[in-house]
Amino acid sequence: MLPGIGMFGTGEVTHVLVPILRDKGFSIAAIWGRTAAEAEQAAQELRIPFHTAKIDDVLLRKDVDLVFITCPPYLHSQISVKALGIGKHVVCDKPMTLLQTDALKMVRACQYYPTLISIVNHSLRFLPAIAHMRRAIHEGYLGPASDLSLIDVKVRMGSLFRTRYDWLCDETMGGGALNLVGSHVIDLVKFLTERKAIRVHGTVRTYVQHVNGIAGIRRITAPDFCTFQMELEGGNGGPGTLVTVNVNCHLSNNSFHQEVVVYGPNGHLTVRGGDLVGHRRNGDTGTIKEEMLYVDVQDLQFSPGGQDTVLPRPYVKGLCKLVGALRDAFHPNKESAGWIKEPVQAAATFEDGLYVQAVLDAVRKSSDERCWTKVSICTDSPTNQKGALANAAARIASGSVIRVDPSINHAAGYF
Repeated sequence: MLPGIGMFGTGEVTHVLVPILRDKGFSIAAIWGRTAAEAEQAAQELRIPFHTAKIDDVLLRKDVDLVFITCPPYLHSQISVKALGIGKHVVCDKPMTLLQTDALKMVRACQYYPTLISIVNHSLRFLPAIAHMRRAIHEGYLGPASDLSLIDVKVRMGSLFRTRYDWLCDETMGGGALNLVGSHVIDLVKFLTERKAIRVHGTVRTYVQHVNGIAGIRRITAPDFCTFQMELEGGNGGPGTLVTVNVNCHLSNNSFHQEVVVYGPNGHLTVRGGDLVGHRRNGDTGTIKEEMLYVDVQDLQFSPGGQDTVLPRPYVKGLCKLVGALRDAFHPNKESAGWIKEPVQAAATFEDGLYVQAVLDAVRKSSDERCWTKVSICTDSPTNQKGALANAAARIASGSVIRVDPSINHAAGYF
């Protein structure tokens, strides 16, 4: 018996997720929106029987056992901690939170309730080409996995902004290339290498501050370009792998191009789109041989929401695989509360989300100070009174607490 689903958010991700969930056999029991009107509209479009603008109305429903959180990031921690506390499984969208202290609350909650699923939607982990690349790395295709020299990631895509001002346009609310795309890349590197970044050097820029269709005096602050380097912790005491990342959101035709290249002593592996190509050096002759290791021939069998989605196909395909893994985790059990860990073992945990948030913070600090910056993961208890006051002050200063302009659509989503 598969668990009933409660959706938090009415944006693009929700409209992609609901058809995928239904295709895998899940039942959508309820949806939450920022306002009653948004929730009602989304419920009608997605054929969901119950809608509300109150968080508890979804969490307390007996037919909701698993919640998907795709609303603006400043709400992720609040909903996740409360959901885990009353026995609900949680899948949280990225970026996991806006602050490390909030992320730490989520980590502590999932550690306190280890029998519940708590994962972050970093769907590239489930893209078949990425899974094959990871396996090849650790099986020694490029030489010892500890001797990887360089990882180069390039992402080119169209604008992240719509024709209406929403949280995606505001960096302090979690929008922008670094949060929405960079978070995926940071998690992907850790997944491939099983090593963390120890220091970073980055540049984050907002070049487009106004777009046609967004009227008024609001200025876009979310970055549309970022580039950063990460030095990973060394394997076997040697020098760490260097990672270079470039995310450019200036393509005019809204196309999407992503390339991940991993270099080692014996050659390199390339994931381009959904295909995996290997270039390995022949030990006897020293020549480089190219071979196709995986070809992505699987097409999406549905059009999410009855129309084409602006989400990149690799992310949607990874999301399909993630939902399929969730189904397999629950399927062997006759009770909705039971599940097995193996199918979702590859998923990003809340601990992974905390690490990603620490790297994002370091990249932003590096961009501001124009220097290499150490990655520092928060370990202080968020229940500490001084930490709580600092947390509240930071959120108020960023505008994530007091920004309640009803004309701003905070329920949109991307990726």
